[in-house]
Amino acid sequence: MRHASGVTFGGSDLDRSAAERRDAAALAGELAAGAGILPVWRGKPLVAGDPAEGGCRLALVPAGHGVLTAAEEEPLFLGRIEGAAIFAQDISGWEPQEPVDEAQIGAFLDPTVQRHPEAGDGTAFRELRAVMTQLSARDAELAATARALLNWHRSHGFCARCGAASEIAEAGWQRRCGACGAHHFPRTDPVVIMLITRGERVLLGRSPGWPEGMFSLLAGFVEPGETIEAAVRREVLEETGVRVGAVDYLAAQPWPFPASLMMGCRGEAVSDEIEIDPEEIEAARWVSRSEMLTVFAGTHPEIRPARRGAIAHFLLEAWLADRLD
Repeated sequence: MRHASGVTFGGSDLDRSAAERRDAAALAGELAAGAGILPVWRGKPLVAGDPAEGGCRLALVPAGHGVLTAAEEEPLFLGRIEGAAIFAQDISGWEPQEPVDEAQIGAFLDPTVQRHPEAGDGTAFRELRAVMTQLSARDAELAATARALLNWHRSHGFCARCGAASEIAEAGWQRRCGACGAHHFPRTDPVVIMLITRGERVLLGRSPGWPEGMFSLLAGFVEPGETIEAAVRREVLEETGVRVGAVDYLAAQPWPFPASLMMGCRGEAVSDEIEIDPEEIEAARWVSRSEMLTVFAGTHPEIRPARRGAIAHFLLEAWLADRLD
C-alpha cells in the first residue's frame, strides 16, 4: 500500500541500535553525558505543549533530573535519533499532589493530566491516545516503543519457566532469570484488523464499553498455527456470521495498548447476513460508501467514526478516497 507509511506509530528515523544494548558501560556513559530520557507515568509519556492549542512534543530530561526520583528501575535504551541516544524510564511510583481519578486511568480514553512539580511549565503526563495524532512521526514511534516496552517489564517480573524473579538485561530488551538461566524477550501480540467490503459497502462493528455511537472495523488476535488470511476469515465469521473470500494485506500499525501489531487487511465478503456473537461484539452493520462520507463529516445520526490515529480510521479513509492500492 503506497501510503502505509502514514499510519500513526508507523515508524520514522529511529535507529534501534540493537548491537549497543549489550554495551552497558557505553550506555552508562551516554546517560552520564546527558542523554535524553523520556519519563513515563503509568503508561503516560511526559509531553510538552497543549493538545487544545494544536501541538505536542515529547519532553526529555537528563539522568538525575527531579522527575526521575521515583524511578524504581534503570532507564531503558530506545535507540538513537540523529546519533543521539534516547532512553525511557518508568516513574509510576510517583504520587501526584492532586487526587488521581482511578476510574479514568487506563480507560478507553483517559482525559486526565498529571503535572510533576519538577517537570517545568507547560509539561504534563498525558494519555498517548489523546495526543498521538499531534506528535511528530519520530515522537510517536519513541512514545509507542517506550510505552510497550515499559508495560512488558511491569507485567513480566517473574520467570515464565521457573517462577523466580527476573532482572532487566540488554538495556531493557531482555529479562534474565538468575535461578534457571532463561532469557525472556518483549512480547508483541499479532492482531488482524479488517476492511471487509461487499460492493460499495463496508462492515463495521462496535464493542461493549465503547463511547456511544462509535463503530470501527472488526479485529481480533491471530491464534497459534494460524495464517493472517485464516485469522481474518475466522474472526469475521465468529463475530458477525459473514463469510469472507479473498484477503489481501494492506498496512500495519504498532499499537502499544498494551503491545499489539495491528495488521490491516482487506477482505471480500461472500455473504450478507449478519448474526452477531454477543460475547464478542455488541453490534455490527453494513455501511454504504455514501453513508460513510457522512460519518467522516460528523453528520451521521447514529455512527461516530473510528478515532483519528487508529489504523481503522486510516483504512476507512483510504477506502473512501480509493487509495487502497
